[in-house]
Order: sequence, then C-alpha cells, then structure tokens
Amino acid sequence: MPTYAISLRYLSFLLLSIALLGLAGCGSNGGQRDTADQGSQDGYVVAGSDTFPVPPEIQPNVDFWRHVYGIWGRGEVAIHDDEYMGVIYEVVKLPSPIKEGYTDPQRSLVRDRTDAYKGQLRLLEERVRTGQSLSSGDKALLAKLEQAGGRAAVYGAADRVRSQRGLRERFHRGVEISGRYDPAFREIMRSHGVPEDLAYLPHVESSFQTNARSGVGAAGVWQFMPATGRMYMNVNDTVDERLDPILAADGAARYLSQAHRRLGSWPLAITSYNHGQGGMANAKAQYGNDIGGIVKNYRGQYFGFASRNFYSEFIAAREVTRNADRYFPEGVRREEPWPHDRLVLQHSMPVDHVAGHYGLTPHRLADLNMHWRDPARDGRAHLPAGSTVWLPAGTKNRVAGHPPPVSTSMIARVKPKASPVDLQAVAKVGRQSAKPIPVVAASKTQQVAKVAPKEAAKASGKEQVAKAPTAQTAKKSTAAARYHVVKPQETLYRVAVQNGLTVAELRKLNKMRPDDNNIRPGQKLKVST
Repeated sequence: MPTYAISLRYLSFLLLSIALLGLAGCGSNGGQRDTADQGSQDGYVVAGSDTFPVPPEIQPNVDFWRHVYGIWGRGEVAIHDDEYMGVIYEVVKLPSPIKEGYTDPQRSLVRDRTDAYKGQLRLLEERVRTGQSLSSGDKALLAKLEQAGGRAAVYGAADRVRSQRGLRERFHRGVEISGRYDPAFREIMRSHGVPEDLAYLPHVESSFQTNARSGVGAAGVWQFMPATGRMYMNVNDTVDERLDPILAADGAARYLSQAHRRLGSWPLAITSYNHGQGGMANAKAQYGNDIGGIVKNYRGQYFGFASRNFYSEFIAAREVTRNADRYFPEGVRREEPWPHDRLVLQHSMPVDHVAGHYGLTPHRLADLNMHWRDPARDGRAHLPAGSTVWLPAGTKNRVAGHPPPVSTSMIARVKPKASPVDLQAVAKVGRQSAKPIPVVAASKTQQVAKVAPKEAAKASGKEQVAKAPTAQTAKKSTAAARYHVVKPQETLYRVAVQNGLTVAELRKLNKMRPDDNNIRPGQKLKVST
C-alpha cells in the first residue's frame, strides 16, 4: 500500500478522534479548562476565629466564593453543584471580547456547557440506579459527587447544576472604593459595640457600588429594602438615607447588634441580614448556633442558595480584602477617606437656603448628598429637620453657625409629604419580597434625629421669656453646660454626631467608660462644658 495512503488513513483517524472528543462533554474543554490544576482543591484553607468561625461543613462554600472574588475573572465561568459547592465541573474560558455582560456567543457557550453537564448527570443517575456499567467520564463525575456528599449526592445532581461568573475585577475595584468609607464604617461599628469587620459586608451586597439597586427594591451600598430601611433611617419622598453609605452603615450596625442579641451568634446574625431574624430563629431552634449544621441540613422555607451562602460569602470577602496584596498582585490603590463635614439640620429648609449660607451651589451640595431625592434637589420639598447634610471638608470652620431658619410663609409653601412608618406592614415585608423580614422593634429615625424642642426654640429665637435677661444672667447662660435628652432608639453615635462630637469626647464629658455604649431614653447627656 502506498505510503501516502497510510498517511491519509491516519489523518482521517485523527480528525475523527478529535471530532468525537469534541462531543464527549466532560472529556473536552473546547475553549474551557478543568479546575484540577487551579481549582478549589488548591490546599488553601481559610482560618476562622471565635467571632467568625469556619466549620468544616462550609469550608467548600468559603473556598468557592474566595475563588469568585479573588481568582476567577469575568472571563471565566464556573459550572458547579449549587449544594455541594466543592463540586466544580468546569471553569469555562469565555471568548473575547470580555465585557461587563455576556455577548450572545458567550451566553450560548455557557448555556451549552451547562446543558451538557445536566444531560450527562441525568444519564449517570440512571446508570447508577439501574446498576449499569459506567464509562470513564461517568466514574470521574461520580467520584466528585461521592467525595462531596456520598453516593446519594448523584441523585438530583442534574437539577443542581449552576453557573457562576468570576467577579475578580469588580471585587478589586470594590476594595479600592472601600478606602473611602472603611474608617467611618469601623468607627460606627465600634460605637455600637459590634465587630469592626462587619464593615466588609458591602463587598458581598454591592461591591461598594453606591448606585446599586436590586430587582426587588433593595438599594445602596448596604442594600436595605425600603420597609426595613424605614426602621433605621429616613426613607421618604424627600430623602432616602439607604443611598448614603455612612448613614446606612449606622442602620446596618443597629440591625446587626439587635440581631446578635436575639440570635446569640455572629454567623446567625450575619445570615439574618439576608434571610431575616425570624427565619434564622427557626433554624436555631433546630440546630442551635451551629452555622455548619444549618447550611448543610436546614430546609426552611425560603432558605435557598443566597441564604445558605451569605455567611460564607462574608468570610470569603473578609479573607480576600484582608489579603488584597496576595489576590491582587497588580496592586490596590485604595481611595482616600472621604473628606466631609457633617451638618444635622435643626430646622426644615430648602437646599438652596443651606447652600447660600455656606457659599456653595445647590448642585455642589447635591453631589455630596446621595440620599436626597429629586423633590429636595430641585427645591420642590424642604429637607426635614434632623436630616444630615454633608458639606465639603472645612466648610464649618470657614462659615460659623447653623443656617438660620426660613420664614414660616416659605415653609408653608413647600411642605414635605409625611412618610409614617406602619410597623404592622413592615413586619410582613422582608429585605426581599419572598423572604422573612428581620423582626426588630424600632421607632422612626425621623424621631431619633430631631433636636429637643427647647433647643430648637433657642436656635430659632422664638423661646418665650418673662423678662429680658441682664448682662450677668446672659453671661451665665452662655457659659452654662448644654445637655441632650436621649430619645427612644437613639445611640451614642447619633447623639455625638448631632452635637459635633466624637463618641470618645461624648463619653469623656459624661464620665463614661471607654467601652460603654449604654444610654436610655430620657437620660440627659452633657454635650458641651
């Protein structure tokens, strides 16, 4: 037989073999790559702590999200089991161009690879159930599942196939943005007596994207739902403090503090941020404070993929952020802490009135105050008394004094619409429409933020007096100490910022211990000497 005939026959055999491999599903990467050489089984174990434990049951979950945040880029998509998170079938390498969203060819590729695994797993389950012989590809899949959950894990595996795109670039940018807010977040956490590392939660919720909004209505860096937000801050037609990272951080700290008091552990309190305190109380009734047992075994209503993984995502975000130089060797340029002066309004007034007092334009102020809604920005509504206004750093040193009140007739022309909080309705609506709500008892932040009526009267010059004070009594009045009467649900941090103090200064004025955060409604706190 001629040599060239043998060569042609051999070439035909090679081409046919390549074609068959391309149809073999698990046996081909077709532009993808298996995780065996760099996947979740890389030997690295995230250490836990007494405050934030990492039991063995959730180690695969933590490792999976560590890869999503710090290793897999947006050009990679992991195809995995959504219950046994250590089972990663393949990491698909997307074809160019790599953008924020999928291109049509990329979407088709991910769908085809996901469907291929679903089909192969259905066949595997049938062969295992009927005792048929298994191919090498079947045996490889079965070994992955058995290692994660025993032989029973093969049943229903086809319905658990999920894809997850890498978020490394987004997370890297979130670490850089976090430099703007992290010092303030940590001070707020300290002031509420909760762990400082809870400041990492926005990495999970929003990657520090200030304009983040979910499909069910959650908004801002801390992703509060409207009903829950109203329990901890101003959320109405004029201002929405969910959109202000620092104001929302105070609400988050208060929520998490209350959740910890109710649930007794930080893993459960953190998970309740997604699943609700009522749901986690049910889980605790069955499994105690064992977050590993809850994630592995709890089958409560609405305790789905997001809730099961929320604490693991937090631990992974904490790991990647604390070791950013390891995960982002290209460098992390953290933004400088956000420079600002905080003004708490003593009276209701329009934006242009505040801007004029400090020699600023309304547009400049609006850029700093992300929580203002359009009616406030364009002058159709007044900013409510007790609300926060952020000013450029140094403004309060440059211009002394609070903006004077506007005339009564001006207030009457533009009266902000009231936004009462119906706690009965709030109890029925969770952070997500289909999830139980965090059950907390709190009054409106509008009540928390208002200054005492007597102090407001002094500031407006309308306090009634029986007779004009003498020079001697006026001097004594000026030198007298000033006090703040604590209102329901007020915190030491809130009182401090309303009166231009740090928490440490407020504690010192009132001879409180450095770690004391306890105040009660009706208590008089000294706020000046």
